[in-house]
Amino acid sequence: MTQNFSASRLQNTPRQEIRELVRAQLETLLRRQNYEGAKALLVPVQSVDIAEAIEDLPEAMQAIAFRLLSKEEAIEVYEYLPPNLQQAILADFHRQDVLDIVENMSPDDRARLFDELPAKVVRRLLRELSSTERDATNLLLGYKPDTAGRIMTPEYISLKENFTATQALERIRHNASGSETIYYLYITDDARRLTGVLSLRELVLAPLEETIDNIMTRDFVFVHTDTDQEEVAHTIKRYDLLALPVVDSEQRLVGIITVDDAIDVIEREATEDIYTLGGLESGDDDYFQTNLFTVARRRVVWLLVLLLTNTATSAVIRSQEDVLEQVVALTAFIPLLIDTGGNVGAQSSTVVIRGLNTKEVEVSKATNIMRRELIAGAMLGAMLGLVVTIWAYFIQGNLAVAMAVGISLCAISLIASLAGSALPFLFRSLGLDPALMSAPFITTAVDVLGVLIYLNVARWILRL
Repeated sequence: MTQNFSASRLQNTPRQEIRELVRAQLETLLRRQNYEGAKALLVPVQSVDIAEAIEDLPEAMQAIAFRLLSKEEAIEVYEYLPPNLQQAILADFHRQDVLDIVENMSPDDRARLFDELPAKVVRRLLRELSSTERDATNLLLGYKPDTAGRIMTPEYISLKENFTATQALERIRHNASGSETIYYLYITDDARRLTGVLSLRELVLAPLEETIDNIMTRDFVFVHTDTDQEEVAHTIKRYDLLALPVVDSEQRLVGIITVDDAIDVIEREATEDIYTLGGLESGDDDYFQTNLFTVARRRVVWLLVLLLTNTATSAVIRSQEDVLEQVVALTAFIPLLIDTGGNVGAQSSTVVIRGLNTKEVEVSKATNIMRRELIAGAMLGAMLGLVVTIWAYFIQGNLAVAMAVGISLCAISLIASLAGSALPFLFRSLGLDPALMSAPFITTAVDVLGVLIYLNVARWILRL
């Protein structure tokens, strides 16, 4: 038996549980073709939870569930759907349905949608938009991808310095419905140049006849339209802002970026860095919704690079065959040494790359960071070397082999820590993404050096 969700029940239910309950009940009602029941089920549910529930439905039911929403609900829910599902719904809807949804989207969300659609479809939709919405969308699409201009919204409230608090409040009441946020108010001159910022709190607390120029803040934070989106997100985080003004080259206010958009940027950038650290080509779409051919194509690039570089390890081993032939026991410890070295290097590179991306460390501090990681590598090498020497002697009963393994592990840990901390700084100084110096790449480099060190140390200790 199915049941609707009351508002009181939703308030006392964890969000993840709500999503699962709504999805399960919605799928059951749709299978029974009980569309009125499905409609009633969704009434008290928030837009983001409806979007997630629709996303989790079988593909054949997604468009049906979306059609059950009222026009106002559909517009809100649509903005929370992933790009691939947005495109599928557009393709399934009739022309006027599509136009109603696209027309009422916020400009920044519409611009993100258009980035995902084929150019032919974008041109057709742009022609059908009202002149106001078309101009707002073209403004955003005119800026480079991944910049402040591309992710901003032109929906904000601006005031003049000579306004009184009463006039300002009246303007807010009149324009609030068409603004992305009203928590920050922006003061501009006659040429639309940004001259100050005022919070709603400060305005409400001010005397009604006080003029804006006496209560606004002239020392404010802003970004330009060509500022990288990651820098925008860091700025919002650093100054604890709910919104950040965007100006053009002439200091004219053209839009704002709200904290929810900054969170989306941080999530996308973090995903990209994690993919790169794992040796995986990133994409803008949902990895788990991408077809398997595309998934394989993205993953094979780095794997081919690693496959080719790993041949260097084989070449080193072949060049030292005489050592291995005389002391076969050395072979058993090669995987242990190169895996440990790769892991040490990956740890160092990960903390440095993360520090660079969060602005916690700068290239100017490279020497101090490398020294710190080198000391950490020496400590790790000493601890691991002692343990592995005892273990190797226990297994093989050969003190010379055990010492070769232990000394090699100390040296490999030092080199791995140095390489893992230095190479990301090198990439950043060259203007490249430090995440490209990913863990698999460092692991491969340390593998080659590790084998070379190990076999030469063994040759020296065993006097072969």
